[in-house]
Amino acid sequence: MTEQLTIMAVHAHPDDEVISTGGVFAKYAAEGIRTVLVTCTNGEQGDAPGGIKPGEPGHDPAAVRELRLRELQESAGILGIEHVELLGYRDSGMDGWDANRDPEAFWNAPVDQAAARLGELMRQYRPQVVVTYDENGNYGHPDHIQANRIAVAAAVDTGIPAKLYYTAIPRESSLEVFTALQAQGLVDFEPPADFGTPMDRITAVLEVAPYVQSKVKALEAHSSQSDSVPFLRLPSEFQQMIFGTETFVRHLNRVDSAPAQETDLFAGLR
Repeated sequence: MTEQLTIMAVHAHPDDEVISTGGVFAKYAAEGIRTVLVTCTNGEQGDAPGGIKPGEPGHDPAAVRELRLRELQESAGILGIEHVELLGYRDSGMDGWDANRDPEAFWNAPVDQAAARLGELMRQYRPQVVVTYDENGNYGHPDHIQANRIAVAAAVDTGIPAKLYYTAIPRESSLEVFTALQAQGLVDFEPPADFGTPMDRITAVLEVAPYVQSKVKALEAHSSQSDSVPFLRLPSEFQQMIFGTETFVRHLNRVDSAPAQETDLFAGLR
């Protein structure tokens, strides 16, 4: 009996599933591939209603958790994510925040214990493909780094995924988009020269243009989080440029027939 094709993404917070993997989730769901999202934290260090930040008066972490988990379920429905698994750790906040020191924070969870929990989910779903962040969590967020650590450990310990990928932001094309946005006065952010991942390191480029609007709607579902707002305010042509492809670096590969450069994360597995 042929094993069902399954993709699993291991993300840190509610809303992380959208930007870098929303397109592949929607694409593969439309193809009948089983889609599994593991969200490691409950997002307590996100914005409270009205944009209230952690530590400000009126920020209730428990209420934020409930709100963000409701938003996560709505987003998952939009993207066609069949299974959402919650590890339930406490959000550690950004690097240097007081929340980093909370003993219940994901950042402080023993890696072997958290990886064992994730490993049980890998045994349950048996994903051929797993996606997570790179070793630096893509931009240094403690929970993203921890998600990488447990995903890699679980993949190695279980031996189940045939391939494991890191999400990546392509440096060259991203800098071109920033230049175009700056020219129109739409952003004032100046990315550092080492922003993103050089294209010569990226091993998979997936075209997900048909699912850009699904990604936008999924971001809208996470309406409590102000970080999403700049993307939602962009003209549609820039949304297409930013969201129309998703790129990855293959970190682990047990498939001899997988090509060096891929346009399908299941290359060699179908």
